[in-house]
Amino acid sequence: MGLVLVAAGLLFTGMLWRAYQRALETRGWPAAPCRVLFSLVLSERPTPHSPVAFRLGLQYEYDFAGRKYIGTRVRRVEGPTADKEKVDALAAEYPAGKKTVCFIDPANPAEAILEHATEAALYAIWFPLLFVIGGGVMAWRAVIQR
Repeated sequence: MGLVLVAAGLLFTGMLWRAYQRALETRGWPAAPCRVLFSLVLSERPTPHSPVAFRLGLQYEYDFAGRKYIGTRVRRVEGPTADKEKVDALAAEYPAGKKTVCFIDPANPAEAILEHATEAALYAIWFPLLFVIGGGVMAWRAVIQR
């Protein structure tokens, strides 16, 4: 049982560490001025019986290395949500015509974001480490008692 806890703890620690690394990665991307072309709230229903989900329809233009690009992402990872107020607030934050700053992936300039991901994964990494430590102690005690 102790080894299972160690393995699960290491798996989740690795996942949180990877999320933290990906959040840090965009902080090294160059910033460039951009202008929002349009911003609207889109609703979708993947199947007839599923609840309505909302997402932001957004386009902004930016220049990188003398070439114009169109961006569509606020954050690196996005998806639909049932919380319409959250998407409404995002649409209000980025109205058409707004001049803001976007962060451009230098390896793929067609990919840009308006906001960096949170570094909260690093602050939560202690929790799965408790399973690693607890499972390690359980396994060690099981070996010592034999």
